[in-house]
Amino acid sequence: MRKPKKERQQALKASIKDNPFVTDEELSAEFGVSVQTIRLDRMELSIPELRERIKHVAEKTFGDEVKSLPIDEVIGEIIDIELDNKAISIFDVRPEHVFQRNRIARGHHLFAQANSLAVAVMNEELALTVKSELQFLKPVKAGQRIVAKAQVTDRQPQKNRAFVKVVSTVDQAVVFIGTFEMYRMTEQSEGEHS
Repeated sequence: MRKPKKERQQALKASIKDNPFVTDEELSAEFGVSVQTIRLDRMELSIPELRERIKHVAEKTFGDEVKSLPIDEVIGEIIDIELDNKAISIFDVRPEHVFQRNRIARGHHLFAQANSLAVAVMNEELALTVKSELQFLKPVKAGQRIVAKAQVTDRQPQKNRAFVKVVSTVDQAVVFIGTFEMYRMTEQSEGEHS
């Protein structure tokens, strides 16, 4: 049974507050109304569209935080980051990211999202990928959203290394796993070569 408009709008506001990166389509399914109804509700509540919400959150939150590369060089949009620990980004697959014949995303886009997130999570001015191990598990198609989650799994300051695992999903299904060995120029180890 559908909720009355006022009740739905309050629930919609709460839902977007809990997850600012939820799509109108996901909200439409959640509330059992059309995408157009969700858009009208958002307009009435002065809630911007998803792309604007993402941009606002990323600029406000992470613009000064990422040290290893400019925020606009990260492939995808960073939606959460805790330097030297974990980070999350989202990437919407558009027609220009896929092979025209089968509409499947080109692998280098999945790699670029994961690799740039592994670089961004480093609390360093200089962080470079030394080695990576990649697993492409499922094809991703145009119109899908890839959520990449990076986790720093190990640090070896004496060797100027850190290891980052990135798991990318589409609708909670794992589509890509990357393990990255990162070189990091740490101040502590600059004068301590053994």
